[in-house]
This record gives sequence, C-alpha cells and structure tokens, in this order.
Amino acid sequence: IKSANAGSAGASGKLVFSSGYSTTGNSGAIYIGSGVGASGKGGAISVTAGDGDSGNGGAISIGAGSTSMAQSTGGSISVVSGSSTGSAGSDGGALFAAAGAGLKDTGGAVS
Repeated sequence: IKSANAGSAGASGKLVFSSGYSTTGNSGAIYIGSGVGASGKGGAISVTAGDGDSGNGGAISIGAGSTSMAQSTGGSISVVSGSSTGSAGSDGGALFAAAGAGLKDTGGAVS
C-alpha cells in the first residue's frame, strides 16, 4: 500500500490505518507483523519518517491509550529486542536508543 508521488508543487498523499470507534465496548485493534522463517531469517519491520531538505524531517509518534475510568491503568508501551534460544554462540538482540545530532545547535535528548 503506497500513496502516489507528489507533483512538482505538491505534497505526497497520506495513509491512515485506523480501527473503529466504539461507544459501548472495546474498539478494534491493529496488528502489524512479519512472517516466521522456519528455515531462514524472520521478516523485518521498518518504520521510517521522511527527510526534509527545506524543512523539518518527519516525526514518528507512538502513544499508548489513556483512561478516565476509576481503578484502571493507561496503556503501556513495550520495546523488547529478540531473544536467542540457540546453542552456544547465540546472542540476544540489542536495543539501541539514540537522539539526533545538531549540526549548529544542541542535539536531541533520550529520556
């Protein structure tokens, strides 16, 4: 699924994936996944925002849901690297977090 490229003076299209709104029950879920490689590598998932050469680069925002219900908990965000259950010489996946550098001003922060 891909939006069309922009013309010389326009912006490219946007894609929206959204589950439905519910007034009396749970709203729908969205799942994105790649396949298992039974005799090879598992599929990768990449999420990237576009570069901007005459403005800001695109942002990626991940947010968990809030709640107003008493004795309830807001949604969680989990980032977990892959484990390895192989024999000797197998390592778990690394987890990296880095902020962007600033060429003339302060770089971003990781907090």
